[in-house]
Amino acid sequence: MRRLMSPLLLAVVLLVSSPSPAVELGKVDISFYQAPAPGLEYPRSKLDKPRNVILMIGDGMGLSQVALAHLAALGPAGRLCMERFPVLGLSWTFSADNLVTDSAAAGTALACGVKTNNRTVAIAPDGRRMVSLLRAAQAKGMATGLVVASSVTDATPACFAAWSQSRGDEDAIALDIAASGADVILGGGKARFLPGSRGDHRDLVAELKAKGYDAVFSADALASSTGAKLLGLFADGHMQGEPPEPPLATMATAAIDRLDKDPDGFFMMVEGSLIDKRCHKNDAVGVLRQTLWFDMAVQAAAAFAAKDGRTLVVVTADHETGGLVVTKGGLDGKNLSVSWSAGDHTPSAVPVFAFGPGAERFAGVQDETQIALKIADLMGLSAFPVEAKAVNGH
Repeated sequence: MRRLMSPLLLAVVLLVSSPSPAVELGKVDISFYQAPAPGLEYPRSKLDKPRNVILMIGDGMGLSQVALAHLAALGPAGRLCMERFPVLGLSWTFSADNLVTDSAAAGTALACGVKTNNRTVAIAPDGRRMVSLLRAAQAKGMATGLVVASSVTDATPACFAAWSQSRGDEDAIALDIAASGADVILGGGKARFLPGSRGDHRDLVAELKAKGYDAVFSADALASSTGAKLLGLFADGHMQGEPPEPPLATMATAAIDRLDKDPDGFFMMVEGSLIDKRCHKNDAVGVLRQTLWFDMAVQAAAAFAAKDGRTLVVVTADHETGGLVVTKGGLDGKNLSVSWSAGDHTPSAVPVFAFGPGAERFAGVQDETQIALKIADLMGLSAFPVEAKAVNGH
């Protein structure tokens, strides 16, 4: 009888079977990156349960994307902020209908704790609309936030606040997000919220303002905003992840400042969305820069969690994109070369880094649905995964 190839071996074969020519990384401007303080280590928590949870998703960020960023920014002996977390695990990412997931199915796994078919947003294969961690946190009275570098109606954020059989139905997804009650919504996608670009001509910005949201559209407006509820839309579509847009770390900090005022705690999802989009283009320079921008957002979350002592930070990816491999370079981190084996997602395992109360639960090899299930248990959710109508009538 022919023996089946193990998932790990299969991933390796797919990764290296059709390598593209190596791309030499020239002199890349990463002067914006503020490295963690030398010797900084995040300790293990003595608490079993967190008050707050920050789930951070580097879209498309596999182990090689992390390696490229730390080699270029810090050299082979250096470590990014996320790599200094005390707990490390791995996550497998296949969807319900495909070995290679897309971001909608992967987002559903991370948001709702169930596998679904590619392109499906928070709906199980049998048609049940599932409760996300964000909506479950709301049901407990916690504050909630979504902070992304893509459009807020893109697949990953959609899975935390919307339902759709197709990730492409972004006008309907925007309606769900506007009705979600999330206290902070930051990212791109302004066109989906304005009447001139919507088929139904609804002005969702005006509707959210009427509900008490402060609506801002620039980095300066974000900096001066004092509203307790905040809608920030900084691009018509996806953000570009570069100035003059507000950096992901700035958006995450603005969200934390507001959400932390809730005495019942908060749940927030932060996505480094543009790592994936640069990987699809096999743009190594862009991947490097976007991974470092994401790591600075991790630093902002970790700094808050270290001071607060009651916050769990989990950093992972929804999938790997591009089959990236660092092929050579100097011990000084210079003259790095990379190659790509794909222009799309791959089934490779992705890293899981955790810091704070309950972090030990995320060690080892796991399916990405387990990340949501472990977070739900740590948040004290008695039933999860659960169908939406069983919780809030939607």
